[in-house]
Amino acid sequence: QVRLDESGGGSVETGGSLTLSCVVSGLAYGDYCLGWFRQVPGQSREAVAGVWTGGGSPYYAETGSSKRGRFTILQDKAKNTVSLHMSSLKPEDSARYYCAADWKLECPHSLSWRTFGKWEPTDWGQGTEITVSS
Repeated sequence: QVRLDESGGGSVETGGSLTLSCVVSGLAYGDYCLGWFRQVPGQSREAVAGVWTGGGSPYYAETGSSKRGRFTILQDKAKNTVSLHMSSLKPEDSARYYCAADWKLECPHSLSWRTFGKWEPTDWGQGTEITVSS
C-alpha cells in the first residue's frame, strides 16, 4: 500500500519561506512521478510542481515550464522523499498542500504545459496546511 506522509506546514508572514517534505513508501521498484498540489476550501485542487524520478526536468505551474519561480521541487529517490521549497510567499499561497505519487507508466507526459493542469496522480497524502499572513 502506497503511503505519503507530508510535514513542514505552518504559518509564515508574507515574503517568508517554507519547505514541505514528503516521505513515500510502498511503491514498487521502478520510476514514478511525484508532485505537490494545493487546495483552498471551495476551490479545485491545483497542481503546483511535479517531477519524474527517472530523470528529466521538473515542471512548475507558476512558470508554466521547468524554470523555477518561487517554488522548487526536489526528489531523492534513494530516500524516497520529495520536497517543495517555497519562497516569497504571498497570502494567496495559503492552502492545504498535498504530496502525490503517480506510478502510471505515462505519468511523465503529465509534466508538460498541455497536461499538467489535468494530471491525476494515483496516490495522495493527507495534506499539510500553510497559512501566509499579510
